[in-house]
Amino acid sequence: MCLILLAYRVHPRYPLILAANRDEFYQRPTVPAAFWESEPQLLAGRDLKSGGTWLGITRTGRIAAITNFRDPRSVRDNAPSRGRLVTDFLRSNVSPAEYLEILRQQSQVYNGFNLIFGGREKLFVYSNRGNIPPLLPPGIHGLSNHLLDTPWPKVTLGKKALAEILAHGKQPAVEDIFALLADCTLPDDRLLPDTGVGLETERLLAPLFITGPTYGTRSSTLIMIDEKALVTFSERTYNRMSGQNVTATFHFTIED
Repeated sequence: MCLILLAYRVHPRYPLILAANRDEFYQRPTVPAAFWESEPQLLAGRDLKSGGTWLGITRTGRIAAITNFRDPRSVRDNAPSRGRLVTDFLRSNVSPAEYLEILRQQSQVYNGFNLIFGGREKLFVYSNRGNIPPLLPPGIHGLSNHLLDTPWPKVTLGKKALAEILAHGKQPAVEDIFALLADCTLPDDRLLPDTGVGLETERLLAPLFITGPTYGTRSSTLIMIDEKALVTFSERTYNRMSGQNVTATFHFTIED
């Protein structure tokens, strides 16, 4: 994931709304979101290169999503896949607070990451590149490839747009949120961060929706959990070669 937008305890009907874009090299093999045959409780996409995932939810309401922390000078080629951090939490029975302690003990073997994880009652956020409060407070939040709510242009724009969609407390329009995630607006150079990748790459990575020649937004995901524990999970995958988009939607009620 390269962008996660969250409305947490903001909307009167949906205590949790998560909208996210996954940006990746086009050639990296991927399976779209589905309930896994090997893990029938787990709904997520699958990275076929390393076996993990970038975002998922279980029938019992465990949820996790990850972004990379952009710091090219510290990247280690032999580090384990960060997608394991998502699947390890989703497959486990440990509480989010217990998993937080596991992360604190083991996270330095991974390249930089931010992980959002938990359930309906409590969400945690952890980064191995910064000391941030672990409990996510109510509000509208944005996470890209730096710490939570770092005001990169895509984060600022995404949070503002999501707030406007939810402002009247009505039923959120799924297509409005997908349109938000499809925004290709390129911000002014003076607003771009300097993360060590050079200006041309900063420009490429700056929009909410990325359309590079070899790297870009592969899928957009929307998860909405209402006050009765009904989950709506919609994923839209993009085929750059054919120009066709495929949307899959799943509904289920969280099991107690």
